[in-house]
Amino acid sequence: MSDTDQRAARHNEKMRRVQAARRTMMAGKTVEKGLLIVHTGAGKGKSTAAFGMAVRAMGHGMKVGVVQFVKGAMTTGEKAIFDAFPELIEFRPMGEGFTWDTQDRGRDIAVARTAWEEVQRMLADPDYAMVIADELNIVLRYDYLPVAEVVAAATARPAMTHLVITGRNAPDALIAAADLVTEMTQVKHPFRDGVKAQAGVEF
Repeated sequence: MSDTDQRAARHNEKMRRVQAARRTMMAGKTVEKGLLIVHTGAGKGKSTAAFGMAVRAMGHGMKVGVVQFVKGAMTTGEKAIFDAFPELIEFRPMGEGFTWDTQDRGRDIAVARTAWEEVQRMLADPDYAMVIADELNIVLRYDYLPVAEVVAAATARPAMTHLVITGRNAPDALIAAADLVTEMTQVKHPFRDGVKAQAGVEF
């Protein structure tokens, strides 16, 4: 048997063992439930990943609700696409811009409360299989909403409803309550080299 054949045989045997181990592992995964998912970290992609999950859910015929905190002052590509599928997704940009632009803490708190009430409405509606609270972590970081209230509502949601929360600086209590947490780490970003936000990439 040639060296190439021996290498192929070793590879095949290794993959058979891996396959058997994977099948054994997967056989023990039987729970179905709605997940509390948190996307956080300083890197780009938190909202983008959540919207990818929204598209995936829509592809399965599941209805999705999206409420955007902070964001809302600009037109985005994702809203243009989601608006074309009103039977599958409700997309609600409810922010008024970043805190350094609004410069009105009282109004920021009121706007955050209104958006949070919309998230709670969606969570209470059995038609929604997934609810995305985009940039909610920013609101929590600035104490516009009580973390305990958000965690309580998140953990009390219907058993099969997925809740996705995005934004930097996710509070420890939310991370502890979550089923799935992903931290986006920034390695490199064109903004540092003077490149402005690009349509189709940033918005």
